Amino acid sequence: MKQEEIDRLLDTLDPRQKVRLLTGATTWRTADEPAVGLRGMTMSDGPAGVRGESWDERNTSALLPSASAVGAMWDEELAERLGGLLAAEAKRKGVDVVLAPTLNLHRSPLSGRHFECYSEDPELTARTGAALIRGIQARGVAATAKHYVANDSETDRLTVSVDLDERTLREVYLVPFEAAVRAAGVRVVMCGYNAVDGTTLAESPLLARPLKEEWGFDGVLVSDWGAVRSTVPAALAALDLAMPGPESPWADGLVRAIEDGHVPMAAIDDKVGRLLRLADRVGALDPGTPAIAVEPAQHPSPAEDPRVLLRRAVAAGCVLLGNRGVLPLDPDSLTSLAVIGAQAADPRVQGGGSAGVHPRHVSTPFDALRDALAPTTRVVHAPGPALGAPPFLGGPGCHDPRDGRPGALLRVLGADGAELYAGHRESGRQIEPPLPPGAHTVEISARLLPGTGGTWTFGVGGFGRMSLTVDGTPLVDGVFPRETDDPAVVHVNPPSQYGETGLTAGRPVLVVARRELADGTGRATLVTAAPPRPDRATALAEAVDAARAADAAVVFVGTTQDSESEGHDRTTLALPGDQDELVRAVIAAQPRTVVVVNSGGPVEMPWRDAAPAVLLTWFPGQEAGTGLADVLFGAAEPGGRLPTTWPATLADAPVRAVRPVDGVLRYAEGPHIGHRAWLREHRTPAYWFGHGLGYTTWEYENASVAGETEAADEETAFTVSVRLRNTGGRRGREVVQVYLARPGSAVERPVRWLAGYASVEAGPGETVTAAVRVPHRALHHWSPQKTEWLTEPGTYEVYAGPSAGRLPLAATVEVPRTADGDPVGERFPYR
Repeated sequence: MKQEEIDRLLDTLDPRQKVRLLTGATTWRTADEPAVGLRGMTMSDGPAGVRGESWDERNTSALLPSASAVGAMWDEELAERLGGLLAAEAKRKGVDVVLAPTLNLHRSPLSGRHFECYSEDPELTARTGAALIRGIQARGVAATAKHYVANDSETDRLTVSVDLDERTLREVYLVPFEAAVRAAGVRVVMCGYNAVDGTTLAESPLLARPLKEEWGFDGVLVSDWGAVRSTVPAALAALDLAMPGPESPWADGLVRAIEDGHVPMAAIDDKVGRLLRLADRVGALDPGTPAIAVEPAQHPSPAEDPRVLLRRAVAAGCVLLGNRGVLPLDPDSLTSLAVIGAQAADPRVQGGGSAGVHPRHVSTPFDALRDALAPTTRVVHAPGPALGAPPFLGGPGCHDPRDGRPGALLRVLGADGAELYAGHRESGRQIEPPLPPGAHTVEISARLLPGTGGTWTFGVGGFGRMSLTVDGTPLVDGVFPRETDDPAVVHVNPPSQYGETGLTAGRPVLVVARRELADGTGRATLVTAAPPRPDRATALAEAVDAARAADAAVVFVGTTQDSESEGHDRTTLALPGDQDELVRAVIAAQPRTVVVVNSGGPVEMPWRDAAPAVLLTWFPGQEAGTGLADVLFGAAEPGGRLPTTWPATLADAPVRAVRPVDGVLRYAEGPHIGHRAWLREHRTPAYWFGHGLGYTTWEYENASVAGETEAADEETAFTVSVRLRNTGGRRGREVVQVYLARPGSAVERPVRWLAGYASVEAGPGETVTAAVRVPHRALHHWSPQKTEWLTEPGTYEVYAGPSAGRLPLAATVEVPRTADGDPVGERFPYR
């Protein structure tokens, strides 16, 4: 849409109509305006799946692997295809704007939202994020780059001020956002809750410069939900849209601020004009066009089934950390397989928090491994010691007390106890129960047939007055005040209150939980029910016996909802519960053991050197089992490479701080995060950034640099040609990584930094050459004094290899000095 057309539409609106458009009409929709043919635009989380407007288990979604798994793919073509799947899901659900990708960095291994971010490295994150954006936007849906900027941890995230120097901000944390704008043309950017150098992002000058003024971002700048806390300061900043609505600091006060002359109409027109441009791009501005048509939930042919792509994505993101000849397992030679660990039957397929969706189905590892083997192969599951918080009410033995269907009954009651709504649900996790007029109490009930006798633990989660009874016996009864403003806690994962009672196996009981609704406490209501925990020693012994009696064992370990989720950072990298002891015991009993790690970010693995094989699956999405079976049995090669350096212990990690001091979190390490920090501190991690094994081996033979006259273009400074040979026995894929160093630089730099990468494939004995393009930006540094990008002339060292810690090939490249250049650097326009 041309600016002249936008101006014409703006002229038809009065100030009150314009201001109305700048706050959401609902939690997930923008306002409509019939006077200009504008329908409301629908937004939806999230990075691993498109939930839609409601958080309803009956409205299922395709569930992608977590962003950390996508970052581990080092594969832009696949990331773009996954973006296309998100767009297809958005269209199916009537969504115009997908709130993805998250472009923050893995600064500290303790970050609770590690799983939602791609990597520790600005270059890898930039390329992966831009690819996903291209995939989403190619189908007429807008993507959202978030959370702008330096929003890399969860502790006090609503109030924390991140303090960092300008060079670090420009060279590290802004890089992925710049790529989202310049390389992918992202249509929406979301600002974070945090402040940078004392100014909250919703009011920050960083919204104007560099985002809009330097990079030319012409889309909509939206707040994170509830991040706008002022009227005039936020309106004078470059923020365009306050979400959610209909209430916000802009809803009432902004018209008055315009009338009083505190906010110029030109600023309002710019904001509304951007909304109109976005509406035009997603098809929301034609008065004859209804909202995006909702497509059928089932895809008409196998070629369009997202399960095929998602299964491939699991294998592509799996990182084989170590392998002593155990993998791949030969399915034809196995007569028995022990599958150990609770997460084999109930894997974590997504991270916790606001981006969660209800997957259409989940392929569990136990089921998939059993299905991939011959019917004559004995596959045994031993869960080991209990792990994690009590599960939500539901599953086998749980029925709606009204109609007998598996699941639970959800009711909404008035203040007088009258039933205002009743409906069947699959579980006791109800994040958004309906709110009919007069809604006062949410009630969830189920008739439970215990399969195990003994002491059961029941819980109800929420805020305010809550109660829980089992066959009329009160287990929870009290008023539980809200103690946080964090929306991820209030609206998604409120704390639970617990009680215990003894049950008899086979004797049904009626479970009833109630939660009164009060202003400002949300409406999420969670009911959990956990059978007696098995005896720890007995469960461990059963796992060991199963492993010893089998031909091979696969043991699953990982994080839990309590240990890794949005809304809080981690305090340890240790695996919860008795998982380390379980792994040690299984390894001792079975020499053909594969340890599968199911986490979104780094965990400590004190047994890693003794493990015959260690495979990292991240949070693998709905095809967790089928994709993993492909890798374990050799139908697919584990394609992932670490997007983050993994420490052996938390104490080893050079950058750990996530807790503010007096409200301030200082990025004192500057640009030295991730592998850069490890190199600077001369420390050796458990596994380097970029590490990952396949099912073949490679020899790096030669690296050469093609200079500017031979290989440069508008984006590329030079190309590094890396020759390598497949020295193994099967075809494979290798990710060739190129790093730069500038010893003796006149400015502070990392010891080495990632400059580019490319993947190659070759069969046994074949030689292949990877052409790794090094962009101009890899040579730049930001000059705060001159407020521009400079390129320092001189000799740069070039290294190539399979990880940041293993770079067998080296070369040099000369960056010439111009006649009027200075020793610190020359002006070099960002390309």
